[in-house]
Amino acid sequence: MIKRFFAGLLFFLLIACSKKNEVRTAFYYWKTNLKFSEKEKEVLKENNVQKLYVRYFDIGLHPETQKPFPISAIHFQQDLRDFEIVPVVFIQNKVMLQAGFDSEDLAKKIFHLLSEINSKNKISVSEIQIDCDWSLDSKVNYLKFIEAFKKLSKKKLSATIRLHQVKYFKKTKIPNVDSGVLMFYNVGSISADSLNSIYSQKISEKYLKSLKKYPLHLDFALPVYSWGIHIRDQKVLGLRAKLNFEALKKDKNFEQISPVFFKVKESNYKNGVFYEENDLLKIEAISSQDLIEMAEDLHENSAQNPKEIIFYDLDEFNLNNYEKNIFKQVISCF
Repeated sequence: MIKRFFAGLLFFLLIACSKKNEVRTAFYYWKTNLKFSEKEKEVLKENNVQKLYVRYFDIGLHPETQKPFPISAIHFQQDLRDFEIVPVVFIQNKVMLQAGFDSEDLAKKIFHLLSEINSKNKISVSEIQIDCDWSLDSKVNYLKFIEAFKKLSKKKLSATIRLHQVKYFKKTKIPNVDSGVLMFYNVGSISADSLNSIYSQKISEKYLKSLKKYPLHLDFALPVYSWGIHIRDQKVLGLRAKLNFEALKKDKNFEQISPVFFKVKESNYKNGVFYEENDLLKIEAISSQDLIEMAEDLHENSAQNPKEIIFYDLDEFNLNNYEKNIFKQVISCF
């Protein structure tokens, strides 16, 4: 009888531990109209995704008044009853740098708009996330805003955290939130050289050892997107989203001159963008091997396991670039 009791207790503890250490898969949704394609539905189902971080709107400065105002609010066209929704508000850092910044006024306006959107769409939320790459110059205003917003919402509050804010947290400070999400991408500068600005192990390893000293619990956001950097005369003209790498290889107006560079052979328009002869397109993408490498490095350098890995972002164009089980492979690294 005693043996059975201890065997049952051991089994219970093993089950409890496995549940405790389970890392969930989540996605960011960053489009203005929320409606899943069949491919997106398939990926959500296969990976048992129950939580979505949905960008509700951005906050920028009005071009005329230079006052904070909302940009491109979300439109829901999908039944979301099977998902836990976390509204994400992206605040441009220049908002925090404006003269006469009023943290309480901005917190009230953002909270009101979030409540309005949730009420209209009958969405109940238990968490809100603030996304802002604050700087040393804006940290005082940003931290005040977080305090003001937290008093209003009474819900779990999370914030996005960048690598430099982890390594230099004594200078950049830590927002008074319940948890953070480390945005493990956009680690380099967008430039005309051959380095990948989305992810570079060489750059990220300079910061990773600081993770064990960071006092706030962190989940991790990993990139599953690509873009092209449009270059003319060694100057970056802009980012070109959703460029099909294979289609570019077959396009007679472009010539691949290296693993990541294409040269424009003849001036042409592509997806509404004018490319002049001799312009360059630098392709930056994240491979499955990159994702596994990132996950292994994060696991090795973290003081505690994340509760979630959030992939940025849920979009059929991005998903088609990866094999079916890649998200499960990444999660298994933790």
